[in-house]
Formats: sequence, C-alpha cells, structure tokens
Amino acid sequence: MKIAAAAYPLTFFHSFDDYRAKLSAWVAEAAGQGAELLVFPEYGAMELASLGGRSVAEDIEAALHEVARHGPAVDALHCALAAQYGVHILGASAPCFIENRPVNRAILYGPQGIIGHQDKQIMTRFERETWDVVAGRGLQVFDTALGKIGIVICYDSEFPLLARALVDAGAEILLAPSCTDSLAGFTRVRVGSMARALENQCIVVHAPTVGACDFCPAVDVNIGSAAIYGPPDRGFPANGIFAETSLNAPGWAYADISLSAVAEVRRDGGVLNHQHWAEQWDRIAPNP
Repeated sequence: MKIAAAAYPLTFFHSFDDYRAKLSAWVAEAAGQGAELLVFPEYGAMELASLGGRSVAEDIEAALHEVARHGPAVDALHCALAAQYGVHILGASAPCFIENRPVNRAILYGPQGIIGHQDKQIMTRFERETWDVVAGRGLQVFDTALGKIGIVICYDSEFPLLARALVDAGAEILLAPSCTDSLAGFTRVRVGSMARALENQCIVVHAPTVGACDFCPAVDVNIGSAAIYGPPDRGFPANGIFAETSLNAPGWAYADISLSAVAEVRRDGGVLNHQHWAEQWDRIAPNP
C-alpha cells in the first residue's frame, strides 16, 4: 500500500468552509497520488481555534473549548472524504473533553466511517503543568482492511513499552502524529519513531505540524518533517527511511510499504529484534 504522512501547517480560518476547503485539498492531493492511508499530525486541529476569533484563539484555555466544539463537524467531514476517496485517514488530533478536562484524541476514519480513536497516554510538561490536558487510558489496535494499526501520539512514541504493547497485540503499522516546538523536540520524536521501527520490526509513520502559528500560542512554533520509517534490515531501506520531507516544508511524504515484508523480516531478518524482545527479561531479572 502507499502511505502519506503530512507535514502540516496551521491556518487561520474565517469560516468552517475555509477549513473544509483546505482539508479537502490535502486529502485529494494524497489520494490522487495513490495513498491509501493518510496521517495528519498531533494538535493539527488547533487551527480551528481561529473560528472563535483571534481573542479566543490566543487564550490557551478558550482555544481548547473552541476546537472541541467543532468535533462533530470535523468527524462528518473526515468521514465524507474517506468515503469519497476510499481511503483511511488519521485525523489531526484535537482536545476532547472527558468530564472537566480534555484528552488529546486522534480519530481513525475509514471508508465506512469512524473506526475508533486513540488518546495520548503520557503527557508532556506543557500539557501537564500549563495546559491541563490530561492522559487518556488504554491502548488500542485497529484491525483494518489495510492491516493492524496502532497509534503513539508524539511523546508516547518515546516510550518503548507503549509501542511494544501495541505490537504484541498485533500492530504492524504504528502512527506517530506529533507537534513539537523545537528541533530537539522533533528529534526526540524522530529518534523514538525510528527506534520503535527497529525494535519492533514494523512501519512507523511520523506526521508533524510545521511552521509558525501567530494566533494560537499553545502551538505557535512548529518544527518537523514528515517521514515513513521501517527497520533497517532485509527488504527495507538501509537507513530505515522510506521517505521524508524537507525540514519545516509543508507537504506529504509518500512511501509504498508491504506488510508481507514486515512479516518476512520478523521471520528471517538479519536480526530478529521482534522475536528476541522477551530475552531481555531474563537478562535484567535480579539474581537469586
């Protein structure tokens, strides 16, 4: 299949129709290139805060509520686009209020509608200490027509046991949407994503926000490049990189990937990280 990972800039909108036009153009472009799985970034939906006006968008608490209230319309648009083009889309993550505080939720859409959602598990310092966006509970693997998919949102990609739990549950593809405001932050997610591809012998799709956003201080600076990674082993690129965009350049990264290659490298790779994972426990167990 062909996968598309978005390096996505945030736009100030004057109407929901403006957002509809932007998202429709992005999906049409990727689908036109033959992509079957499209991945948008973490907090890409924060651009919808602009629909409340600049004063709302500039208030980090009010912005969360403004974005969350557009959730049903965003779902309907993604469902329509997924059906129109016959694609699967990981929508840009957005705040979703659970009781009093929001989780950071990414929703997976397919041609038949919403497949499910994944909430971010481990929150950054900004989310914990300033924004009060709270952790979700539980990981899910989505069994789709394209394969078994897990989602590790930004910081989650830096924690090996989260990804391993998804892989142990059958995931062949991990989606890593991100939003980072420094080269160091982007690099952490990039290195984490590449490491998860190596140790689990799977595909990892990294989709970041990019560029400046002068209307929403929570996402005002965005550094990154989109990429699709695999294990640097037989049947895969020697550097583990299928494709990547230039740093901070908006656009899609495209790659053709094969799940049969994932199965084969797990069975008979130059190394067998996936099979040998469990051997760690005996090595680190305390001596009797």
